[in-house]
Amino acid sequence: MRRRHLSRGRRRAGPLRWLLRLCTLLALWLAGVATFIVWSGERDQAGAADAIIVLGAAAYDARPSPVFEQRILHGVHLYQRGLADTLIFTGGYGGSGARFAESQVARSYAQREGVPERAILIETVSRTTQQNLAEAAALMRAHGLQRAILVSDPLHMARALRLARAEGIDALGSATPTSRFRSLESRWEFLLREVYFFHRDHWAALAGRPAAQ
Repeated sequence: MRRRHLSRGRRRAGPLRWLLRLCTLLALWLAGVATFIVWSGERDQAGAADAIIVLGAAAYDARPSPVFEQRILHGVHLYQRGLADTLIFTGGYGGSGARFAESQVARSYAQREGVPERAILIETVSRTTQQNLAEAAALMRAHGLQRAILVSDPLHMARALRLARAEGIDALGSATPTSRFRSLESRWEFLLREVYFFHRDHWAALAGRPAAQ
């Protein structure tokens, strides 16, 4: 009788052990993806390139949002260091009532910082990260440019680099040294969102669909 009870207990415990192992593996995988995203944002690859691509973010009429301003300033700083002769600003119109595209706001800001107009290229149609990079890649092909330093927020960099390389850009990452996502809550939300996008983009690639954001 005792052996029967032990046998039944083992059969019940078997699926639970496998479920526990599966949950452990899933947790380790997600932690690894999150670590890769953080590491990619902390690694500065800035070096000699043909262009500096600044990814778009929100703009309030003619004024960049704090997040966008940090990206623009970092791109201008890389340009002033002489790492590339061309700045590419991306980002279209944020809404139907917007007077200026994000890239137009960035261009005006960079010019006030001393960047000559001849050194700036913009596109005004993109609304997502994938579109930012597709339009930037088209500008680079049209002007015979190959290597680019990519500028965005640290936790956004891993996905941006992956999408840039999918567009054929020889991309180097240089995240903003400061981020407006400073609170623990905002950073966790950003990181969780990027972990989700990491998996969504891979599934979209397998299905042959472009990334949505």
